Formats: sequence, C-alpha cells, structure tokens
Amino acid sequence: MDFKIVVDSSGEFTEEMKADPRFESVPLILDVDGESIVDDETFVQADFLRKVAASPNCPKSSCPSPESFRRAFDCGAKHVYAVTLSAELSGSFNSAMLGRDLLLEEKPDQKIYVFNSRSASIGETLIAMKIAEFEEAGMEFEEIVQAVEAYIASQNTFFVLENLDTLRKNGRLSLVKAFVASALKIKPVMGATDEGTICQLDQARGINKALVKMVDYVAERTADSANRVLAISHCNCAERAEIVKEGIMARMKVKDAVILDTRGLSSMYANDGGVIVVI
Repeated sequence: MDFKIVVDSSGEFTEEMKADPRFESVPLILDVDGESIVDDETFVQADFLRKVAASPNCPKSSCPSPESFRRAFDCGAKHVYAVTLSAELSGSFNSAMLGRDLLLEEKPDQKIYVFNSRSASIGETLIAMKIAEFEEAGMEFEEIVQAVEAYIASQNTFFVLENLDTLRKNGRLSLVKAFVASALKIKPVMGATDEGTICQLDQARGINKALVKMVDYVAERTADSANRVLAISHCNCAERAEIVKEGIMARMKVKDAVILDTRGLSSMYANDGGVIVVI
C-alpha cells in the first residue's frame, strides 16, 4: 500500500471505505453499567440504545490504547495517517501520538501524521476521504498534511439532540435544566468551536424547529459550498437525516452528500434521534 488511513471508531465508514484495506478503524470501548462494548463491526446500535435508556447511570467510553494505534500504523505503507476525535473531547489523539512515537522508535524513517479532527463522527469521515483524495492525486506527504490541516480548519460541525439523557447523566446539563427542557420540548442546536470544544448555538421548541435552525446555521456559515461535501450522520433516524439533507441542498449547492448511521461512540452522545452535520 502507498498509504493507510487509521480512524478511531468515532468516525463512520462508507461501504467503500469498509471494503478498502487502506482504511482501518481502531475501536473505542463503551461501558454501560460495567458491561464493556467494543465499538467495532460487532456493535449493535439498537441493543446499545436500549441498555443506555434503561440505565440510571451515564455510559462511559475509553479511547484506543497507544499499542492498538501502533499495530495499525505498522502496516508497510509508505505514508500513514491517523484521524481522531477532537483532542478537547477525548484522549484518542494523545493515544495515537503515543502509538506513533512507539512505532518511530522501531522505524524512524516511517512517515506518520496524526490529525486532530477538532470534530467527531462524520467530520472524521470527511477528513479521511480528503486524505485519500489528495493521495490519489499524487500529492507529496508534507503537502497533504498542510492541505488537510487547512481543510480541518475550514470545517463546520453542527448537531441537534432529541434526547438529553446522556448530557444529564454525565453532568453537562443540570437535573432542573434537563427537566425544564424536556417539559417544554426545548431542543438545543449545538456546534463545535474552532478549538474542537462543544458549544450551544441556539435552541428551539420542538425537534423540527431545531432542525430548521440548524439548517439555517449550515447555510449561513458555509462558504464555497459547491466545492464541499455535505456529510450527515444520524442515530436511528434515517428519514430525519434525509429531510435535513434536502433542506440544506434546497439552500445551497454542494459537491456531494453522504448520510451514514452513527457508530457506537457517536450513538452514545447523539442518543436516539440525534443528527450531526459536517461540511
């Protein structure tokens, strides 16, 4: 292989990426009431969502080990890249960097670069696709690193949650605020900052109004949309994701559009009914 792209399991893969040996997913581990669930091809979203809904406790996650990244990097490819969750949200980036250092001790000439996505989920997918695009165009390793870092800086991430249980359980939303939001059917419109942290952009009464507001933010904050890929991931709500896609594409032209179901980690935070948009 000329190149390999390693993505932690927050990032979803298209069917083409799953079939391509140049892409590899390194799983996080999810925990619900002491039960460890590997976020790989064995993950069953419906079972996981049932367990999370039935538990009074917050589900937890642990990032891949440095050794698991080292093994993925040690593949014989000329160029190796990793894409991880935002370093502000997870230890996955630091773990990948340690895995890189471990391999470089053995093979100091190996070219490896770890990208901090400053995003999650489908945002990581787009970054992996962009790396492959540049590699297939024949760009040099250093050129690709620079171009992809610029692409990451230009990305925008938005999401709407229908279910606030995980935010309540992990202490990011007070019990009173969660109760009021639930009683009034208030749905937050969220986004990612330039640094990769989460912020609330807006809110609306009812999921449909919140989705409309999210579409407005996407349209307002996306420059040069005709040259960008629109990516949407959803947690168990494919029809809702299609409606969001149609709403965005009615407002602006895009190069292409991708819709994928969330994997384990993103299902844990988006929860049932959540929609994530990255462009």
